[in-house]
Amino acid sequence: MKVLDFGSLNIDYVYSVDHAVVTGETLACTERNIFCGGKGLNQAIALAKAGVPVYMAGQIGEDGGVLTDACHAAGINTEFIRVVPGGTGHTIIQVNKEGDNCILLYGGANRSLTREYIEEVLSHFDKGDILVLQNEVNNLGYIIEKGYERGMQIVLNPSPFDDNLKNCDFGKVSMLQINEIEGRQITGEEDTGKILAKLRELYPDTKVVLTLGSVGSVYQYGNTIVRQGIYPVKAVDTTAAGDTFTGYFVASMMEELPVEKGLDLAARAAAITVTRQGATASIPERAEVEAWVFD
Repeated sequence: MKVLDFGSLNIDYVYSVDHAVVTGETLACTERNIFCGGKGLNQAIALAKAGVPVYMAGQIGEDGGVLTDACHAAGINTEFIRVVPGGTGHTIIQVNKEGDNCILLYGGANRSLTREYIEEVLSHFDKGDILVLQNEVNNLGYIIEKGYERGMQIVLNPSPFDDNLKNCDFGKVSMLQINEIEGRQITGEEDTGKILAKLRELYPDTKVVLTLGSVGSVYQYGNTIVRQGIYPVKAVDTTAAGDTFTGYFVASMMEELPVEKGLDLAARAAAITVTRQGATASIPERAEVEAWVFD
């Protein structure tokens, strides 16, 4: 079984601020840092650090060599990353005193995937292989269709949630990894129980992992529901927390760990991540997660 993460690779410009800037305001930042990121790369590195051999596919511009370097450092296979003319995707991230963030995303090379490139990449994967996706690249619906045709197990984190997702058939997704806001956007429901019930009605064959911020997370498949609390820590930067959770939980499913253990492993990894700055730089190694003792 092989794992392919087909998604975004970004350069993150992170600004430490007192509060997120508002309309008409000029705000001085206290610090600026540059990190490797993108939801695709974040999740691939989380998978790799969790112990999963993973292939990364996606596009970078001529200025994106630092991103392939990050993949190599994490042990990720980069043979399917393509360099295209123009700029690499990037983000401008404001992180406030509480560690919460707001993000401005420029797609760059991530938004010019061709169908020919998608088909060429997927031709190297077979039935039962895992395809991990997010919504920071174009032609996402086409990737889902072609992955489904090949019999791949599709894990989708539909973030950021936008109109492009209307072209995606969630019924062909093996597992949805969503937060509570995305759950409301997909179902039109507000209450957690109603969100889960609606998702089960709409996509009865799809596993769901719903993250609920300070409340924790919940896994649903059919009539099975498993809940997980959080590990409260002092947050410094929450940028890659969700991606870390996704990568570690997918790793646990590949290892056929009980869901309870998988959710706990993912919660631990995400908790460590938010205590550090940056996206990929904040993601912990598996040994650290397993050895971590919560105070």
